[in-house]
Amino acid sequence: MAEPTPAADRDLSDEKLRGLAESLGIDPSRHAGRPQLEAAVESRRRLIAAMDREALLDVIRWARRPVAVNASKQQLAIEVVRLRSMRFEGLSDRGLTVLAQLRGVDVSDRPPRDQLVKRLEQQEGFWARLGRKRRAWMGSIISGMLGADSTDAAEAAPQASRDRPASSVAAAGSIKDDIEDSGLFGGIAERLKRSADVYLNQKLDEIEARIDRKLDEIDRRLAEWRDKEIASRVRILKITLWVSVIVALLSLLYTWIKVKMGALGG
Repeated sequence: MAEPTPAADRDLSDEKLRGLAESLGIDPSRHAGRPQLEAAVESRRRLIAAMDREALLDVIRWARRPVAVNASKQQLAIEVVRLRSMRFEGLSDRGLTVLAQLRGVDVSDRPPRDQLVKRLEQQEGFWARLGRKRRAWMGSIISGMLGADSTDAAEAAPQASRDRPASSVAAAGSIKDDIEDSGLFGGIAERLKRSADVYLNQKLDEIEARIDRKLDEIDRRLAEWRDKEIASRVRILKITLWVSVIVALLSLLYTWIKVKMGALGG
């Protein structure tokens, strides 16, 4: 999929340009006019183009975000920008670095992990942190009402069984974490979606196992048919060979008798 170009950005309306900027992690209110916003979008695109694709995929796997196999760096970055979690356990150092860059944190001095986490927390701001704490408190209440701990433990096992990285399973979190990150309705919707994904994955595993069994059975039957066909062809070749030998012997005998009879008659 081709990426939009700066020339294409100039054709966008102001509203769509602001939407594009926000999807790339840029706050449009910090740019005075359209030319400055276009420059910021182009600068962010260059930053994304210079990022390590595997680092972006680390964040995607850690957050368990559904993306296409051939997703571009910009598409991966847009998914990373949508993440609001401030819990970074299980995320690789390179993934944490690109996440910080997309959140507007300066990483030019290559700070250690703990310092980078501290900068992310400082960048979050007081009111955003207060809102997150409020959502976390609400999530704790909802989680207690639903008894979600046992449900989360039950969901983690089938997820791990599908050979996913450990970091992605760890990032699945609980309904409390989902509400903290996405709010009450968004968190519940995320939990429902995750439960549906687990159910679908289990069914896909069952279907895949059935298909494998059927393919094995087909291979076995084809092998039996091939062996029988080869045996039949070998048998036909043997019969043909013996018939040819017998015909040759009869022909030779006929010729010998004819020669003898001719000699006797002469």
